[in-house]
Amino acid sequence: QVQLVESGGGSVQAGGSLRVSCAASGDTFSNYHMGWFRQAPGKEREFVAAISRSGAPTIYADSVKGRFTISRDNAKNTVDLQMNSLKPEDTAVYYCAAGSIVTRVSPNYDYWGQGTQVTVSS
Repeated sequence: QVQLVESGGGSVQAGGSLRVSCAASGDTFSNYHMGWFRQAPGKEREFVAAISRSGAPTIYADSVKGRFTISRDNAKNTVDLQMNSLKPEDTAVYYCAAGSIVTRVSPNYDYWGQGTQVTVSS
């Protein structure tokens, strides 16, 4: 069992930055690959970024490449998503997820947090 709790969401203007974090508890954190997903109202949940158990490699959605950075600290059981140059289309609830494989497909993740809201105004 893994419990995930996101934090750090908020409201920023376009071009600004925000860092969302995910704290894990329960099973050994370093055994899990981690991902970030987001979901806007009326849209399906979409992949944002993922990171392997050891921290490398990382993968990103094309829409966030060069702007977002995923990282993890296995000693602290946390995974972060640094979001720079934010755009209004980045507005969504951001979720962290844990799974046994690195994937862009959300059903392949086994555990999910409840999400944190990120709002980007123009």
